[in-house]
Amino acid sequence: MPRRKQSDRETQPTIARANWFSDLQLTRRGLIVRKTGRRIGLAEITPMEFIKFCLYFAVVLVKGLYVRITRPSHLAVWFAPDRPRPWYILWSAMTLSGVRFARTPDKADVAFYFEDTVKGDPPPAGNLVQLNAMCSDISKSRVADVFTDVSGHPLRLDPQAHQGQAVEKSEANGLHDGRIVDCPIRPAPGKTYQRLIDSSDGTTAFDYRTTIIGRVPRFVLVKTKPARNRFSMHNDTVVYRELAEVFMPAEIDVITRFAEAMALDWAALDVLRDAVSGQIYVVDVNKTDTGPAVDLSWRDRSRVMRAISQHFLMMITGAAQLSVTGTASQAARTAPEPIRSGYKIETPRQV
Repeated sequence: MPRRKQSDRETQPTIARANWFSDLQLTRRGLIVRKTGRRIGLAEITPMEFIKFCLYFAVVLVKGLYVRITRPSHLAVWFAPDRPRPWYILWSAMTLSGVRFARTPDKADVAFYFEDTVKGDPPPAGNLVQLNAMCSDISKSRVADVFTDVSGHPLRLDPQAHQGQAVEKSEANGLHDGRIVDCPIRPAPGKTYQRLIDSSDGTTAFDYRTTIIGRVPRFVLVKTKPARNRFSMHNDTVVYRELAEVFMPAEIDVITRFAEAMALDWAALDVLRDAVSGQIYVVDVNKTDTGPAVDLSWRDRSRVMRAISQHFLMMITGAAQLSVTGTASQAARTAPEPIRSGYKIETPRQV
């Protein structure tokens, strides 16, 4: 793949730290992620989950080495301001697809905005296509408003005017602090309020974690947990499902239009289906998703690894071509993701 000179990039190199452990701080209460302040203790990850992650990590490393030797992509991605660590799915996608991490933009074919924050500003990437750069706000309020615009189904509400139950949750990601409240109530600082989407059968709650790659939904992880602990981060079961096994064509179209409206080149959506109306709701967006879920069977983990590597490599290949032939602003208008026809991959399209 031809590369342009540094002068064509019009950006100052930013080097993301390569030391994984510099992201973590050891305290008496467990590990703290410096970037987000999120704690990682026994409440967040059990010893068995940690063992499963280590086994998965080893498998990804072996498979990644095999791909590098047998079919290297010769592509490199510059992540800024942060580089994905092994606990992020993006790291798995890079490793399994044979794509290399670039330390500076002049060594890269594609740029990728990666920052584990709700709101942020992507650093300059010059003429490189910068994936996820057009989505700088994934707050719960923003997600709810965009979903309402796309689907026509309201999700966010005013807790002082609403009568009945609602869900109170933090605007920040990954806190799993949602709770059901009775309205009307006074809004708490840093919280957002949404209508209660009861995705349970009375005993078990269902959550459809839907992976977006190239602004298109690719597959679903169906997660279950007790309805009484629906906001917990721990699952009873997690299984891999194809889109058509979970969503109807019209619902897949809604999810796709939502991903396009949010400009999500890479993300994981939390989708709930209301048990009464049958209507789906996108309630959360995570651009720095971790996993895959440790509760997946090895068969399903293999299916996830195969899917993310194939679709990720396709997205990076398309973006690399645009980096050579176009500019960043042109790339923002010309998406390298494939179209859907019968929900099978075909040819590039324009948005």
